[in-house]
Amino acid sequence: MTAPLTGLRVFDLTRILAGPSCTQLLGDLGAEVIKIERPGQGDDTRKWGPPFVQNAEGEDSSESAYYLSANRNKRSLSIDISKPEGQKLARELIGFCDILVENYKVGNLARYGLSYDDLKGANPGLIYCSITGFGQTGPYAKRAGYDYLAQGMGGIMSLTGEPEGEPVKVGVGIADLMCGMYAVSAILAALHYRGMTGIGQHIDLGLLDTQVAWLTYEGLNYLTSGQVPKRQGSEHPNIVPYKVMPCADGYFILAVGNDGQFARFCQFAGCPELAEDERFKTNANRVRNRVALYEILPEITRQMTQKHWVDGLADLAVPAGPVNTIDQVFADPQVLARDMKVSMPYRGARDGTVDLIGNPIKFSETPVEYRFAPPRAGQDSDAILEELLDIGPEERARLRGKGVI
Repeated sequence: MTAPLTGLRVFDLTRILAGPSCTQLLGDLGAEVIKIERPGQGDDTRKWGPPFVQNAEGEDSSESAYYLSANRNKRSLSIDISKPEGQKLARELIGFCDILVENYKVGNLARYGLSYDDLKGANPGLIYCSITGFGQTGPYAKRAGYDYLAQGMGGIMSLTGEPEGEPVKVGVGIADLMCGMYAVSAILAALHYRGMTGIGQHIDLGLLDTQVAWLTYEGLNYLTSGQVPKRQGSEHPNIVPYKVMPCADGYFILAVGNDGQFARFCQFAGCPELAEDERFKTNANRVRNRVALYEILPEITRQMTQKHWVDGLADLAVPAGPVNTIDQVFADPQVLARDMKVSMPYRGARDGTVDLIGNPIKFSETPVEYRFAPPRAGQDSDAILEELLDIGPEERARLRGKGVI
């Protein structure tokens, strides 16, 4: 069996997180991904540590955990595209590729003859995906874009944090990651179109655009009511009770989604009268009277342990769960059963392997493949140039001596 994108080849001109997360997913789905890196430097995130992979002597290697998180199932080819010979090699290689993904600043690749307009004549079926901070058009197009800025400018920070606290970014680079996921969706749609017409196209994605898109119901709350949503900590703007609640030994999540669940919660909690109180009988009234309800519930929930609430409410089909630390996540039996932690051979690592986060997609016929651990910078240069361009050892030595590869 093979993964669903087997047979497709990706020319990967991305670094940091949004682009690499996109191309890693394409690689997991079976595409051959050729990661282009500058000779002697490589992806910036290789140095974004600690932590770094430990070598056989227990010392830091040159590969950070951050880099490992987004670069599985790729081969690394070092080319300096600022040099004319490097540009020529890149154009020749792109001719063997179905997809190009890049996250350079707007206009930068045109300086090297590698823009979509430069390539589409010779490669009419090429799907060319550009990921930037603000897209290819508009007043901010020339600005550098970063996840943190997108989270702030796109509104998610105004919704994250305690009501009386300062705005807070999400704990991971979620604007980057979501943009990468939108990029994969767009590429798959473009592949379908190409399959019908034979025509490729340019995909233009901006971090800010995708951040605004996944404001989702909070964005619609504003567009519908005209009221600017406020930070509500762990609460939900449209559902109550939906909150981290105190218990005898810490906290648990209570996520009541409908009136029936609320009635079952109240019965289990020993306060059935709350489900009959007109202030709390319906979700709409609970939202209107959230302050009053949240003054009552903590005194009830802190009487029992987290296990009491999580296990007991699960038996009643009332959503409840713990707030796990990361070590607890990767020890959770459900997470382990779903193969969300995978180990891959890794030359030079202390134990000969590295642990990575698994892909969450489960196909019945074309399973995700873990073929290559994240590569070292340029480790596949010789093999790729010989396979695709039939460049032999002497010519590779000449190019390497000139700093082209």
